[in-house]
Amino acid sequence: MTPAPREALAFLVPARHPGDAAAVAALFDQGALRPEEVVAILGKTEGNGCVNDFTRAYAVEALAAMLAARLGLTPEAVLGRVAMVMSGGTEGGLSPHFLVLGMRHAAAAMPGPALALGVAFTPEFRPEELGRMAQIRATAEAVRRAMRDAAIARAEDVHYVQVKCPLLTSERLAEARARGALCATEDTYASMGLSRGASALGVALALGEVAEAALSDAAVGRDWSLFSGRASCSAGVELARNEIVVLGNSAAWGGPLVIAHDVMRDAIDLPAVQRALAAAGLDAAGGQLPEAEGARLVALLCKAEPSSTGRIRGRRHIMWDDSDIHATRHARALVGGVAAAATGRTDLFVSGGAEHQGPDGGGPVAVIARRQNP
Repeated sequence: MTPAPREALAFLVPARHPGDAAAVAALFDQGALRPEEVVAILGKTEGNGCVNDFTRAYAVEALAAMLAARLGLTPEAVLGRVAMVMSGGTEGGLSPHFLVLGMRHAAAAMPGPALALGVAFTPEFRPEELGRMAQIRATAEAVRRAMRDAAIARAEDVHYVQVKCPLLTSERLAEARARGALCATEDTYASMGLSRGASALGVALALGEVAEAALSDAAVGRDWSLFSGRASCSAGVELARNEIVVLGNSAAWGGPLVIAHDVMRDAIDLPAVQRALAAAGLDAAGGQLPEAEGARLVALLCKAEPSSTGRIRGRRHIMWDDSDIHATRHARALVGGVAAAATGRTDLFVSGGAEHQGPDGGGPVAVIARRQNP
């Protein structure tokens, strides 16, 4: 007997504050989604996106507690089965929100290929493993497991891989030193970039974008010619492992949702955003999405990073030179504005820190959309 096809579910809801799980709970109350169908929640919270951004942990705690009450589980058990990927920073006009991803088995055959999703977790990392080959290899293996879980057979059918990865804190550094272990950096903020970078290179390795022979500890955070065009990595203090969500299209899945991607070559690459929208079946030819087309846009997810050269298309930017506002915060606001102009929406998952995620100064952009009714 042919197994029932799977259908991916995706709902984007607003957040009034980082601990606001009400809009997610309303999905259950309205019957749009069942708690047991949730496999991942991606969120944009309004913190600073830095080491001490506790809005991420606050959001995870609130969502886990709400789901635990609905499922009859402990919050710890919820976190063992649901990937919680919180990205801090909603600078500029970006709107805090949660993207709830779920899966159900359909009662009847549905047209495909359609959006498919898989989730996997790495083992917990020791502090000295962050930003190094151990994290790269573990991430690559988890991406492959998530692809198998999602029945995505070909790497080219993967359009977006979201990774939540850990960072170093003073306490974690002290624990490593007590064992005589040497970490990749003693700078807690720098550890965010190294962890993101190693995670992105793990995605690149799994998807065949970079050969393993080209990778080394020394390449992480230094060789910007090595990158993934489909990785989006966000670091946080609230976990010690990598949590991975793979999104692609698969003939084994049905339903109305599809995903597509492109790669921004720099922070103002509006045509790349429009190409991603068009590849997902949206009419982006006229500039900003028309209202009817915008209604079919479920989510836009992209990375933002200031170019290391200090220039955008030959003209100087000061993002690295501002001592008051960190460069990644500038970049989120800039790329968020470009993406909002293309979509006519501000509830966009724009994540800063694009080390090895797209070319220097650019980054991947992915679009989840509903297909037009035939």
